Amino acid sequence: MTATNPAATPHGGPLSGLRVVEMEAIGPLLHAGMMLADLGADVVRIVRPPRWADDDGVTDPNAGMLRGRAELQADLTDPSQLGIVRDLLRHADVLLEGSRPGAMEKLGLGPDVLLAENPRLVYGRMTGWGQEGPLARRAGHDVNYLAIAGALEPLGPANGPPVPPVNYVGNFGGGSMFLLVGVLAALHERERTDRGQVVDAAMADGASSLTSLLRSWEHAGRWSPRRGTNLLDGSAPFYRAYECADGRFVAVGALEDVFYERFLGGLGLDPADLADRWNPENWPGLTQVFSGVFATRDRAEWSAVFEHLDACVTPVLTLHEATLHPQATERAGFVEDQGFPMPAAAPRLASSEGAAPPRVDADVRTVMSRWSADGVPRV
Repeated sequence: MTATNPAATPHGGPLSGLRVVEMEAIGPLLHAGMMLADLGADVVRIVRPPRWADDDGVTDPNAGMLRGRAELQADLTDPSQLGIVRDLLRHADVLLEGSRPGAMEKLGLGPDVLLAENPRLVYGRMTGWGQEGPLARRAGHDVNYLAIAGALEPLGPANGPPVPPVNYVGNFGGGSMFLLVGVLAALHERERTDRGQVVDAAMADGASSLTSLLRSWEHAGRWSPRRGTNLLDGSAPFYRAYECADGRFVAVGALEDVFYERFLGGLGLDPADLADRWNPENWPGLTQVFSGVFATRDRAEWSAVFEHLDACVTPVLTLHEATLHPQATERAGFVEDQGFPMPAAAPRLASSEGAAPPRVDADVRTVMSRWSADGVPRV
């Protein structure tokens, strides 16, 4: 069992002293481990022996999300190395794992075994479908979880197929965020019961929860099941993106009347010359008018026009441009990690330091010594 990829030392923050074991997995588990480390937890990531590259041929594409953790390589089919991981888990407060249902049990690391050895352990399980149900053991990705949850169908134009929102909604919105809420809730309950428990977080469940507002609006008659006809789906001419003369885009979110009036003022349009914006039948015509105006200037020019109007109009930035925007630079919104900018810790707490710093040691003996120094368990 060897230590690789030095990450960050335990540091100040609201979760300082919390000991977390993160089993190697992609997507939401990476994000959850990073957030816990950013908030001060002492996170150790157990990884398989390295491969030459990931499936797409890119070596270590997730490097920027690995800050704040020690990485310990372990072959869990080797009884001696598995034993070391079991010892580590006896001293842990939280386990994060993202395997298919049954995989951890086959390794001898299931919740029944680990909670018997460490009754205060919070056992966080992250899957796509959950631990039971007809799809529980089936493979899937964001697009599949969103599709089954009813979260994908509303996304995209009326005259085309639904468009996946990258992996924001499934992996992170419906995945790591719900896993973290469950883990923190279980830790809070442990203060009363002195016992840990299993947290069953499924991306499909989380994505379904994120549809709560649309379900309520649909029931009230505010949301149409027909894609491309609704207030927040890019159909409304005052809530969408427009292409500028240089091929770049601006985002318009002028929902309220006061912002709509300022928006029209920035475009140089008189409200009296325009149709009622609240009648969806007028949306195509208004969209055409606004598109024509935006096409007359570059994005930078429109950004200058709306900079001081407070009209909910902003430039659509690339990932690189976002790191340079004054809002990000003034708030130190990005930190250098692995030689490129990554988002700083969020949310911000008074006791947080912004992001987990680099670790100077990542040796299993050091971790065991640190975690067992004052008993099992203690947080």
